[in-house]
Amino acid sequence: MTTERMGQEQSASAQETIPLSEMRAFFAALDFAAERHAGQKRKGAAAEPYVNHLIDVARILSTTPIGSDLNLLMAAVLHDTVEDQDVQPAEIEALFGSDVRELVDAATDDKGILKDERKRRQVVNAPGKSPRASLLKTADKISNVRAIASSPPAGWGVERMSAYIDWGTAVVDGLLDPPKTFSKSSEKAARDMLRAAFDAAAADARAAVAKLAGGTS
Repeated sequence: MTTERMGQEQSASAQETIPLSEMRAFFAALDFAAERHAGQKRKGAAAEPYVNHLIDVARILSTTPIGSDLNLLMAAVLHDTVEDQDVQPAEIEALFGSDVRELVDAATDDKGILKDERKRRQVVNAPGKSPRASLLKTADKISNVRAIASSPPAGWGVERMSAYIDWGTAVVDGLLDPPKTFSKSSEKAARDMLRAAFDAAAADARAAVAKLAGGTS
């Protein structure tokens, strides 16, 4: 991410004094996620620690008008613990509450299903996700698509990267576009910001892929 883009996102969120209890709750969730994902790396050529992605998803959400939604930010850093690290949903609920568990559930794929079917279900099920879950999943897609431009997955060819961008766009369309409704003004505003952010990320990623394709032709 460029310094300019980060500055734009940070300026979009109101400066607030965060209660100490909320800071402690967020860092408890982050500590739990960092411990469970310890040793896991991102697929990018730079092999960044996986926790960087979790923090990025929470940061993206924090810069929108729903950035004060503590449970949503906690779910952001926890969103892959069940899917990737075999954490049980009951443990998430016991530690962080039922609302966080429900958000994590909404972002979790069933690894017992073949990958192509999991991806198909993400597209099909996207319109039925709640507004908050939709915003969480969109922030996840923004982070992943930005990573294609900044640190392309090792071993991925241009066709696979292009297919991922197309698939991510289809998922986000279902998460954010009509007939999906966002009744709260803060959610509507966050939806618009994240839609724009995803579209920009997808355009940057497509440009990066096109550059790679040109270099290999």
